[in-house]
Amino acid sequence: MNKVRFMHAGSIFLSTVLSLMVCQAVEPVKLTAQPQKLRTFIVADDSNIPAALKEPARAMPVGGIVDVAQARDGAIWYGSSQGLVRVDPKAGERDRIQYLAGKRYLPSDEVERIVPDSAGGVWVRTRAGIAHIEMKPMTLAQKTQVFEKRILERHNRHGLVSPSNLLRPGDVTSNQMRDDDNDGLWTAIYAAAECFRYAETKSPEALGNAKRALNAMLFLEEVAGKRGFPARSHIERGEPMPRGGEWHWTADGKYYWKADTSSDEIVGHFFAFALACDLLPDKELKQRIVATARRIMDHIISNGYYLIDLDGQPTRWGRWSRKYFDQDPGDSALNSLELLSFLKVAAHITGDAKYEAEYKKAAIELKYAEQTTRYKELRHEINYSDEELAMLPFYCLFRYERDEALLNRYYRPALDQWWENIRREENPLWTFIYLTGHPDARIDLGGAVRTLYRSPMDTIVWTVKNTHRADVVMSGTADRFRRPEAATLLPPDERPIMKWNYNPFVVDGGFEGRGEDDGAAFLLPYWMGRHHKFLLGE
Repeated sequence: MNKVRFMHAGSIFLSTVLSLMVCQAVEPVKLTAQPQKLRTFIVADDSNIPAALKEPARAMPVGGIVDVAQARDGAIWYGSSQGLVRVDPKAGERDRIQYLAGKRYLPSDEVERIVPDSAGGVWVRTRAGIAHIEMKPMTLAQKTQVFEKRILERHNRHGLVSPSNLLRPGDVTSNQMRDDDNDGLWTAIYAAAECFRYAETKSPEALGNAKRALNAMLFLEEVAGKRGFPARSHIERGEPMPRGGEWHWTADGKYYWKADTSSDEIVGHFFAFALACDLLPDKELKQRIVATARRIMDHIISNGYYLIDLDGQPTRWGRWSRKYFDQDPGDSALNSLELLSFLKVAAHITGDAKYEAEYKKAAIELKYAEQTTRYKELRHEINYSDEELAMLPFYCLFRYERDEALLNRYYRPALDQWWENIRREENPLWTFIYLTGHPDARIDLGGAVRTLYRSPMDTIVWTVKNTHRADVVMSGTADRFRRPEAATLLPPDERPIMKWNYNPFVVDGGFEGRGEDDGAAFLLPYWMGRHHKFLLGE
């Protein structure tokens, strides 16, 4: 029997060294409190509404603008028939002009009157009602508290973290939690965030959150029809029935679980398992993680690098074999990277030499390491979901691989190919992961941190439209779903709500406020950035 080994001292040492290396090359960002937009819709007879809001708007000398007001912080607010524009001459160039429209901010885009409040916000009367928009200074740490509260109140389904439906558009009291196709991955994102949070703060709450999410992930492997094969998701009898996918009842009829498990779930599991074993103190939990990771990895290895479903056939996306690569080479660079990362994590958290041997076999003998460098050559289209499935495994490889020959010949060049598109996204999570692979890279973190500052407080999937804007340059291209793309990168609080697997250059979208995202995508880069000292302070 192989001895289970936890990399406590070693992993802490490696993490510390990595953090120090990064700090030497990259200028970390000292965090400060920044204004966050908080919107409240107000009933017409509310006693707090200023009397001036009921007055007619001042006549404007030209058309288009219906009212103008200067807020207490010096910013100028312009009202129009297409929403609000806030101009702050003191702000940085990219934040100087901000656009607020749609129900994320306004009952109607047809603004009739603007009145400043006692701080830096405004009261806005529109044709359909009244909104109060506060500009409340908050640290990112304070902002995380809002996101944490939202997850615990409306996105904690048996420990799984996923989006939810709103039975009444925009009304969070009508929240209905639901299963999601990738519950395993979204829960892993949250679990990883809480692992980093615990490592930085030693917060009992963070530890409890991480353990709850990890236990839910472990149950996905327990509830499925065979061990070593985690379910995508599950529901309990009596909950709303899912509308699609391959589902099975457990023998006792208590649980209904989703099969055809994707590579997304395996990526999420090994990413979160690695961090939990490195950063959390719970030995019993880590023993369960190690046993589960061992079963999943053994399943994949014994089945020729396939994830085999109950019907004895590979799942649609659980394919990492050379045979599959020959049939569909377009996925081979990504899937090679995934498998190598799984094996490296398994070797690290179990201490079992057989996984390191299998890793070396795949990397060198089967040339999977070389295959990772063929992404641009074999890519048919930009798939933003694939960026997520690449960057999380990259993080694990760079966290544990110490062979400079592999790193310099294969993994760093492979990472650079993904970075060519990613760098323009100003994605804080991908930026921080890139720096773990290239600790000597000279990157301005300003754009990544700006994305955290400008991530909207409201994660309801309001309909958002931007293609009509004069300041948005459309690229003339469409993405893989035939949606028009912009060349302009808008800040997150002006574009549709998205996770990091979504195309940030699609500037129209949303679902009329009929759902709410969990927001864990904000928490992970914040706490990773804190852990690796890219971000200083709170």
